[in-house]
Amino acid sequence: MKHKFEPVEGRNAEIIEAVLNSAEVDGLSEDCKFKIRLCVEEVEENILAYSGSTWIEVWTEREGSLLTIGFRDGGIQFDPLAAPDPDITAPLEKRSIGGLGIFVCKKMMDTVDYHFENKCNIFVMKLRVA
Repeated sequence: MKHKFEPVEGRNAEIIEAVLNSAEVDGLSEDCKFKIRLCVEEVEENILAYSGSTWIEVWTEREGSLLTIGFRDGGIQFDPLAAPDPDITAPLEKRSIGGLGIFVCKKMMDTVDYHFENKCNIFVMKLRVA
């Protein structure tokens, strides 16, 4: 499945549903779908909040038990994986704002990757689903 959302503003739910309703996700366990929903929401919210892109392309692929979910946007170059992980052991009042969503994706997915290519941010997550 590959979808391009343009314009992207106000289409958060539509982006999440496109991934969840894809043939590659169909039939997966509720636990897998929960992880997918949460991580897709976190990534697309980051893109909407920080990249300035007016479009997002989202795709899913499945090879055997490996599900790939990818995002591409034409916004400002930003590698969310370059930031240090938040200190989740610190008291709430001493924690910095931000970074928790990508941290959750790193913990829930088997791999996450970012690169910048042809003036586009590309963020890819992989999850073993069976």
